[in-house]
Parts: sequence; structure tokens; C-alpha cells
Amino acid sequence: MTTTTLKKISQVLGLSISTVSRALKNHPDIAEKTKLKVAELAKTLDYEPNANAIHLRTQNSKIFAIMVPTISNFFYDSFIAAIEEESRFQGYSIIILQSGEDSAIELSNLRLCRQNRISGLFACISPNTDDIQPFLKLSEFNTPVIFFDKVPAFESCNKVCLADIPGATMAAEFIIDKNKKNVLALFGNKNMSITIKRKDAFESVFKTKAPAIPLQTRFTHNSEEAFAVTKEQLQLKKKPDTIFCMSDEILTGTMKAIQELNLKTGKDIGVIAMSNGYIPKLYSPEITYVETSGFKLGKLAFSRMMACMAGSTFMQELIQDCNLVPGKSI
Repeated sequence: MTTTTLKKISQVLGLSISTVSRALKNHPDIAEKTKLKVAELAKTLDYEPNANAIHLRTQNSKIFAIMVPTISNFFYDSFIAAIEEESRFQGYSIIILQSGEDSAIELSNLRLCRQNRISGLFACISPNTDDIQPFLKLSEFNTPVIFFDKVPAFESCNKVCLADIPGATMAAEFIIDKNKKNVLALFGNKNMSITIKRKDAFESVFKTKAPAIPLQTRFTHNSEEAFAVTKEQLQLKKKPDTIFCMSDEILTGTMKAIQELNLKTGKDIGVIAMSNGYIPKLYSPEITYVETSGFKLGKLAFSRMMACMAGSTFMQELIQDCNLVPGKSI
């Protein structure tokens, strides 16, 4: 126990427990010589502060929680890496919670957050989450919530998003510039704001700049559905010459279908995606993509969290810029 360790240090050095405690906290009233003696002995005894006692005293657990649909996803993996890196530098630890895109599990995770008196939460909500009040109730404990990537449509909350509209616009304009004649665009869950933004922006470009180009849009909830739709469309007599994938998950399903049909990207079929950047580089030729970086989004989300921890009370939506990375797939 920490109290026993403090007592042991005080007995060995002939100091009071309060003097040892203040020396370990680098208190200005304690002589440097005393601080050095205490620090050396504490190191020898493997002294560690009692985290629970500190949490109760300061009302700050120094723990951030990150809630993601799954950690087996390169985008979320890189987002987590960015948050962990910044948290460690600032003296915070992190806990990672998976929702499995299940709103019931989200509620269970939120109870865990309250029980552990977390300092802040980074949350990517599930498609079926209509009511975000359980998340916002954390504010009653002075716990900021930063929604990221898949965010609620509700306006009065802190959101950190990718450049969904500019990114989808960039991809559509690139396809038009390549003089493609028949385009299939694959999007995710139609109830998510991220899907709606990307779909509306993509279709808007074709309506205003190339209304004569046939454009078919389909919703696919996962890579398996993307595989099925892609395979079906590529076996039609009038098949698409280009496929747009709104995410890495959709891209993997699409590429599986293309490979199974023995088609060559860049030659038999054009492919462009919005991606974190890792998956497109696994294929040859590399897939052209609009970068949607989970790592960069994590850095932006952490900066917003720190602003909230410092006392910022107004709600804000921040957008992480994107850029097009050309491959040879289109």
C-alpha cells in the first residue's frame, strides 16, 4: 500500500510522512537536498503513488476512454495510436472500448466510463444510435465527449470529422476528368451522417458537371455486401468502367470481387476510394485514393479534448483536411 511505503520512507530518513509526500511532489518549501534523498529512496523501494487516492482527491482519473466499433480496423487503429501517443505525453492513460456497432453495448460501455470516472471520452457512435443523451450525460461529471468519424447529426456537441464533402467531391471530379463513361459508387450505412454527406457531395458533382454520365449509387453495410454488389455489377452486359468506394471496408470487398473475376484494375476496371491510406498500397497497381487519415484525425481530436479540459465550454465541429493520392488504378 502507498501509505505503508510513505511511512517506510519517513522512518528510514527520519522525516514526517507529510514532508516525504511534499518532497515527492517537488514542493518549493522542501529543501533540494531532502527532495533528492527522498527521490533516491523512493526509487529504491519502487514507490508508486496510489492512483485511486489521487483520483478521489483531484477528481481527475487521468484516463481517457476511446469507444470504437472495432479495433480490427486500420482507421481506428491509427486513430487510437494518435490518441495514445498524445495522452502519454500529457500524463494520461487510455482505455479502449469496442461497441460492435451495438447501441446496447455502447450504454454498457458508458456505465464503465462513469464507474471509472474517466477524464474524457472519444466516441465513434454506432449506426443505430439515435439518442446521444446518454453520452452527453457524462458532462454532469465534467467529462468532455468528443465524437469522431461517425458522429451524431445533433448539432450541440463536440465533433471532429474528416472532410467528407470535399473528399467525395475530389473523387468525383477526378473520375470525370478521366472521361469515365459508367460509374458505380458504393456507400456505407445510409443512416450515418458520414454516408449521407459523402453520397450527396459525390452525386452533386455528377449532376452539375457531368449529368450525361450514368451513375449508379448503392449502399453496402460491410465488405461482404460490397463484394456481392461489385461481383453482380461486373458480370452485367453493360458493366461499370469505374467503381468509387467510400471507405476501406468497402474497398476490400470490391477488390476481392475484381480479383475473383480476374479483372485488372487500371485496365479492365477503374477503382478510386476514400481511405486511411494503408489498404490501397496492398494492391498492384496501387489504388488511387482520397486520404482520410485516422492518425491525423486523432491528433485533431486530442487537441479539442485538451481545449475542453482547459475550460472551453462552447461546442465545435472541426474538420480534418484531405488530399488525393494518385495510384494507377484509374
